[in-house]
Amino acid sequence: MKKSESLSEVHQSVDTGKRTGWRRILSFIGPAYLVSVGYMDPGNWATDLAGGSKFGYQLIWILLMSNLIALLLQSLSARLGIVRGLDLAQASRNGYPKWVNIPLFGLAQTAIVACDLAEIIGMAIGLNLLFGLPLIWGISITIFDTVLLLFLMNKGMRKMEVFIVSMVFIVGISFLVEMFIVEPSIKEIVKGLKPSVLSGEALYIAIGIIGATVMPHNLYLHSSLVQTRKFERDTKGIKEAIKFNFIDTAVALNLAFFVNAAILILAAAAFFKNGLHEVAEIQDAYKLLEHIFGGVAPTLFAIALIAAGQSSTVTGTLAGQIVMEGHLNLRIQPWLRRLITRLLAIIPAFFTILYFGDDALSGLLILSQVVLSLQLGFAVIPLIHFTSDKKEMKGFAIKLWVKILAWISASVIVILNIKLVTEEIANWSKESGGWYIYVIIIPVAILIGLLLLYVFVYPIFNARKTAHINVPHGNALNIEVVDKIKYTHIGITVDFSKNDRNTIQHALLQGGHSAEYHLIHIVETAAARYHGKATLDHETQSDAENLKVYCTNLEELGYKAIPHIGFGKAAGGIAEITKTNELDLLVMGAHGHKGLKDLIFGTTVESVRHKINIPVLVVR
Repeated sequence: MKKSESLSEVHQSVDTGKRTGWRRILSFIGPAYLVSVGYMDPGNWATDLAGGSKFGYQLIWILLMSNLIALLLQSLSARLGIVRGLDLAQASRNGYPKWVNIPLFGLAQTAIVACDLAEIIGMAIGLNLLFGLPLIWGISITIFDTVLLLFLMNKGMRKMEVFIVSMVFIVGISFLVEMFIVEPSIKEIVKGLKPSVLSGEALYIAIGIIGATVMPHNLYLHSSLVQTRKFERDTKGIKEAIKFNFIDTAVALNLAFFVNAAILILAAAAFFKNGLHEVAEIQDAYKLLEHIFGGVAPTLFAIALIAAGQSSTVTGTLAGQIVMEGHLNLRIQPWLRRLITRLLAIIPAFFTILYFGDDALSGLLILSQVVLSLQLGFAVIPLIHFTSDKKEMKGFAIKLWVKILAWISASVIVILNIKLVTEEIANWSKESGGWYIYVIIIPVAILIGLLLLYVFVYPIFNARKTAHINVPHGNALNIEVVDKIKYTHIGITVDFSKNDRNTIQHALLQGGHSAEYHLIHIVETAAARYHGKATLDHETQSDAENLKVYCTNLEELGYKAIPHIGFGKAAGGIAEITKTNELDLLVMGAHGHKGLKDLIFGTTVESVRHKINIPVLVVR
């Protein structure tokens, strides 16, 4: 049966019930740390460095506000996962019409690619700074971190969390040491916590900071990761899980805030103070640190950058898997999912370096964070609706004051984004006045705006009353009188191995003497692939003779058997013979491949199953 849990491979894999006291609290610690790495990834570095070097300590209040909004929204995300046992993407699939989930998936996937783009650039820059590796090589190397993710997933959730926390620890220690080196002004820091009116470039960078801090994919991720904890599903157990996860979230996100603040303060103290107001590039920051302070500061900076990029890329992959499975109910192999996301992010990075040079990467980094911010509304608004729903959340629906704060936060995000979009479109129109502004950009912006409005309005005016939406695959059906199913045309795949006897015996049990048995074998030689039925090589002739032996053997036992030889790819050949002969049951022997063999030789059973619409009995 297909598993429907979010991140099913690690669902409820950490048991919290057998522990007491501090050990019990610690058993809940972990999910928020995986989420927190997204709050200190290379994208944050770019926006924080730009903000600190251009405007000094002025934007610290934006960081603090972003952190408070993030704490509120992440706690709502955790609550959704704990109470309903659904991640945000699954809840969206159940709560909105099917057509809405397609663009929601597209927007969420765009955000994940934008995030992954930041990790790629950060990792490549870190490797370049430490080892002198060209940026284009560094970007190419990042494709191999797919292997690291698979290794960590196979080792279990706790091992992955230890790895991530280790990376966070390296980043934190690096910046703690750097704070002592640059000696920032405490008075100026406190002054920077006072809100001020922003416009122009300051607003652009501020929105980039919000997008880099309150990351939409983290809302999907957190609602899934909390489900890795196994606890009693009664009122007491759920309350306890919500409380401990809030502690986890508060500690992890405050640590992330201090790291972000440290980067901005570092830029303000080292660059803005010295009149270097255009340090938006991570490479420039590294060189200036070396020039101004020398010694260990730039090395710590590069090490922290690599650690931040590597940890963030792991969590971005998990988010991609959650979004695809949740919105579309589509599951593919994790390595393939990771590869697709990484390639989608590598292509724009490659294009930028090849056509605009290495210097354009910092602008691409900040743009990626602005894209994240623009997508936030499509994750935040459904999240508030779902956690406010008293029918679904029962006694765990958020209180009125929390709901007000959440809607204020969502309004701030949406209003700032609308202001940014209108300003940017106006600037593009003045600078170029090209036809594409009016034919493509403005209509797309209007359509996205209308979709956001629909996402907000739909749950209010069209709340669904049917109960089946509460579960990923609907409710159990009433099983009535069961009649014996009679199969009359049964297909049996054979490969002349020791497994054939078992496969044929199971097939005979399904149809008895009254059924007709179609023995199927596919010749997969190079000649068979090229020449098809015209193939007369030794293997084809040998297989045909062996198939006749099976048929003769079955006829002697009183069964009717018909041989079928196919050519080329196994899955396609089996499916074609099955459809041509109108079979009503297919019996297949499992090849028993695992791991690398599955990757190399493929999974014939899975491929055939998707190509035909009759029952398939798999015999091992």
